[in-house]
Amino acid sequence: MLEPEDFASGGGERQGNGPETTGRFIVVFDDDVTDPGEVLRTAAGLSDVANSRDFADQAVDPSKTGIADATVFATLGIAVVEADPNQFAALRDAAGTGDRRIQSVSPELVHHALLDTAARTTVAAPRIFQDSTDFTWGLQATQVPTSGFTGLGIKLAVLDTGFDAAHPDFSGRGVTMQSFIAGETAQDGHGHGTHCIGTSSGPKSPAAGPRYGIAFEADILAGKVLSNLGSGTDGGIIAGINWAVANGCAIISMSLGADVPQVHPPYVAAGRRALDLGSLIIAAAGNNADRMNFDYGFVGPPANSPYISAVAALNQQLDMAFFSARSLPVNGGQVDVAGPGWQVYSSWILPTAYRIISGTSMATPHVAGLAVLWAQATGYRGRELWATMAQDGRRLREPSFDVGTGLLQAPQ
Repeated sequence: MLEPEDFASGGGERQGNGPETTGRFIVVFDDDVTDPGEVLRTAAGLSDVANSRDFADQAVDPSKTGIADATVFATLGIAVVEADPNQFAALRDAAGTGDRRIQSVSPELVHHALLDTAARTTVAAPRIFQDSTDFTWGLQATQVPTSGFTGLGIKLAVLDTGFDAAHPDFSGRGVTMQSFIAGETAQDGHGHGTHCIGTSSGPKSPAAGPRYGIAFEADILAGKVLSNLGSGTDGGIIAGINWAVANGCAIISMSLGADVPQVHPPYVAAGRRALDLGSLIIAAAGNNADRMNFDYGFVGPPANSPYISAVAALNQQLDMAFFSARSLPVNGGQVDVAGPGWQVYSSWILPTAYRIISGTSMATPHVAGLAVLWAQATGYRGRELWATMAQDGRRLREPSFDVGTGLLQAPQ
């Protein structure tokens, strides 16, 4: 039986009255624009424009940009804008009347990593995999125990609720932490981020229980883009992506999403530009399905960007988890790959230390950790890395619109 508090979402709760927005806007500039701030000033009269290049390592401090009219994330060529109606109209008109400097203007969405409140049961079936004293079932299913790769020398960014820096399993690891949530440090006050970091890159020999981490020698960058309540906005998420790309992360893991069936333009641009600069973004497909009642859900943003790898969740039988979203029939809306996402054991904030939860949120760091191993094994980055991973999925009996290329395996 799945307890209510043990379900973590990669897609959020479906909104019945349209998408959840903040009132701000996300502006994507053309690739050739070298000074987005000047475009905002001339096109819409925005006078106070902050730029990520003004911060060390492009780690934008939201407490120092909160009064700005806009913040430009220079590596990605994207800005979050606080505009009055006349300024917004000017930006919208510029985008719609052939001003090639502006590709799109979109409402800023709110994203979530939520605990499910509805207790659910599934039909019992023989398990192909289960946790042992040595390894979690997810590591066994993806052949991590027999892989000779560790993630050494590869930078991994996990953009989530932060990280518990006091967790004993990461003592001496030197995790780089940065908050993109105003008024909160990067310390994890929720647990979701610490769990995802544990799966993707936890230790080889934890203090208690089986080994649960994949890339145990990777360099970890923990970006807090979701608050201690488990929610965040496009602005914070894009700030985190910009920071990760600017700092050379080969893999960016995002177990978060919004329940919106449309492709969101900011993540089309962010995903493509990240790939061009050698960073592969891996995101949760979403938890908005209820397959036991023939509701198959849909892949929401950011995972439905054609330039971001969308991850579905499997159970111990390598069947679809009942909550895992199905591909959308639009460019970018497809599920790309699957990972273990049911009853996943990993690290948690103290004093709990360890916890078992489920979701596409849990499948995503499995794939991200495996991607780190593939980056180490091949030396590939960006599109080459993604293409190599797509060739190595374990084919499953489930259709590709549910599991993409299958269950990703560790390089041997």
